Amino acid sequence: MSDPAEPTPEPSPPADEVTEEGIHPEEGETTDEATVHEGGVELERTIGLGGGIAIGVGTMIGAGIFVFPGLAAGEAGPAAALSFAIGAVIALLVALPTAELATAMPRSGGGYYFVSRAMGAAFGAVVGLSVWLGLVFASAFYLVGFGQYAVATLAEVGVSFGGIGPVTPLALVFGALLTTVSITGTENAAKFQNAVVGLLIVVLVGFLTYGVFDALGVFGRESAPETFLPFGPFPVITTAALVFTSYLGFAQVATVAGEIKSPSRNLPLAMVGSVVAVGALYVVTIFVATSAFGSARLAAFGETAIVAVARELLGNAGAVAILLAGLLATVSSANASILSSSRALYALSRDALVPRRASEVNLRWGTPHVALLLAGGPVLLLVAIGRVEVLAEVASFLHLVMYGLICVALIRLRRSDPEWYDPSFTVPGYPLVPVLGAIASFGLLAFMQPLSQVVGVSIMVGAGVWYQVYASDVQLRGAL
Repeated sequence: MSDPAEPTPEPSPPADEVTEEGIHPEEGETTDEATVHEGGVELERTIGLGGGIAIGVGTMIGAGIFVFPGLAAGEAGPAAALSFAIGAVIALLVALPTAELATAMPRSGGGYYFVSRAMGAAFGAVVGLSVWLGLVFASAFYLVGFGQYAVATLAEVGVSFGGIGPVTPLALVFGALLTTVSITGTENAAKFQNAVVGLLIVVLVGFLTYGVFDALGVFGRESAPETFLPFGPFPVITTAALVFTSYLGFAQVATVAGEIKSPSRNLPLAMVGSVVAVGALYVVTIFVATSAFGSARLAAFGETAIVAVARELLGNAGAVAILLAGLLATVSSANASILSSSRALYALSRDALVPRRASEVNLRWGTPHVALLLAGGPVLLLVAIGRVEVLAEVASFLHLVMYGLICVALIRLRRSDPEWYDPSFTVPGYPLVPVLGAIASFGLLAFMQPLSQVVGVSIMVGAGVWYQVYASDVQLRGAL
């Protein structure tokens, strides 16, 4: 398989050195079994197709089901289902170019690696550092959500702590647990992710199947009759922008590309498959929710609308089941985000854009333990401080910037046609698909909150300053 970091015939320098130009001495080649460097094996490929899909689904599933149904129905009525479908189409416009780049460069780092090789070290540093911090923010948000769902579940079964309860302690304990599991082996983290996502899918599919039959009158209930477009077509588009954050995460599969088995086959299937699967679940969720209550009443429930729907359909047992599903969704999103955040930092370190220590691999477990600690540690700090909601939207802002640049990177690589660029999967409809993907990604930035835009731009400027001060002389091997 071709790779921009293919080994050169000259003897390699010692493993613990970095050349003055910033080229890491252990750059090497990739195989179906491992990502191999001149200095030895980097990361063993232990994640199969199921694990890749579990990372994509586990990162995405959550907000679209457990936060947005009531809010989206209030904006667009039953046509909110169409808004989620539009969001899925936009996600695919980015997932397809990402899949092509991932099969050409199946290495850790994902979006950072693609952008840095196509657009240079400066763009790469800004994207890599932004994604690392963005995923740290998102992980903290998911863990706080986990704590809230845990307290709500306990309250549902009669265990009350008064006030907000032990939300923060529970989030801290599980954050530390997830980081520890990832350090002790990527295979362990992947197995944990598979189990959590598998159980989550079983609960959701069972609930939604019952809800669909109920809406169709199979169980003797009647759906609330309602116009599909009560507010006209425009709110469908603005609601699509609102709910697109539900799809942020499919590219996390690419950040662990260096550990995906048979990357030529599994990377495209995992990314596209996870977007299609999550999109279908979101559309069905809106259909079931708006059929149970009607959009006006559903909107009144706000962010807990899906719990009210479950209680309406299945009683208190249904409400508890959905709350447990919320627990699984938040913990799987946090697990996948911590894993991906560490790999972005690991890739930056291997390219000498951040200190070399961050790319050390634990000899016992074969994991980048320092990078994982630099992902999990800040997550725990943010959880302890609180106020993670704004940071979660900043994470979305930074991801959209990366998605747009990924599409631009694909176009630049296709036009430059370097010798090493030989993807085993090519995006259909080129150049229309990546052009539309870039326009959609950058365009959605305009719909975000001003505070998130300011903080997101500030982080990117800070990353640019870091590059100028620390790594402006770095020359990346394989970059155009």
